Amino acid sequence: MPNVEFQYVLLGALAIALVVAAFTDIRRRQIDNWLNAAIALGAPLYWWASGLSLWPGVAWQLGISLVTFAICAGLFALRAMGGGDVKLLAALALWITPAWFLKLVIMMALLGGVLTIVMAVWHGMRSRRERLAIPYGVAISSAGLWALASQFLPAAQATAAVGGMG
Repeated sequence: MPNVEFQYVLLGALAIALVVAAFTDIRRRQIDNWLNAAIALGAPLYWWASGLSLWPGVAWQLGISLVTFAICAGLFALRAMGGGDVKLLAALALWITPAWFLKLVIMMALLGGVLTIVMAVWHGMRSRRERLAIPYGVAISSAGLWALASQFLPAAQATAAVGGMG
């Protein structure tokens, strides 16, 4: 039987962790391992609180997370993505259903593109010569917060339902 109150406490903790990840990535261009581990280790509690079945529910969550980690690890090897970003996105995949995770990745890419343009303009205006470092954890965290709000906040659900009808 799902425990809705505990489920919302865990989702609130995830939202706080995503905000912390975004701010630490802005300040230090680093997302701490302890934070990514806490997000990943909180997922089984969330699965239990939401009544997710081992098969196929948990199996799907683990599979999406592993595929995400493998793809992002390849991007890390190409120096196109930071290690903390890889771990954050893989940990976040443990929480978000596959259909919503696809939406999250699309939103993350859009937000990341805007973030890159803004950072490039800011970098150019300041005449910086060092390599431009994009705090992509901001895009990942923002997309995660968007997905959580869209799924779990009643006002967002009502807006999505009305928007989907037209």
